[in-house]
Amino acid sequence: MDFVYIGKYVNTHGIKGEIKIISDIQEKSLIFKKGFKLYIGKNKQPYLINSYRTHKNYDMVTLEGIDNINQIIDLKGENVYINRLDLDHNILFNSDYIGMKVYTDKLVGEVVDIIKNTKYDILVVKGKTKFMVPKIDEFITKIDAQNKTIYINNIKGLIDEN
Repeated sequence: MDFVYIGKYVNTHGIKGEIKIISDIQEKSLIFKKGFKLYIGKNKQPYLINSYRTHKNYDMVTLEGIDNINQIIDLKGENVYINRLDLDHNILFNSDYIGMKVYTDKLVGEVVDIIKNTKYDILVVKGKTKFMVPKIDEFITKIDAQNKTIYINNIKGLIDEN
């Protein structure tokens, strides 16, 4: 199995076992749907989603076979994962970008971190210096997930090569 971290089970809601998940993944519609399998905790215990809704900043989920808060409260605070192989689409999650090589017309560095921003994520790239690349089409021209490479436009001032 190829587990991918998607968020954290932060609390319950009500007494019927609905849980609050805080998640910043972008493709929620492909994951948070009835019948999709989530894995919760260090042991990655599998649960099927029964229902999904959003509430404020939370993804609210009920799980099949859970109809009481006492059946799920012990996993509160645990990480939530999916199995990448359960997805119908190939999705790149932020964690997939870490370690990718970054090129303009030559190798300029490697992605070492991702900063969450309100409008778009920012790749932190370490080469001769550290610089940031917004994760938007104007800057990123191609992503080759299989070869773990990203090609970017070398916009003036983006990379300080001094």
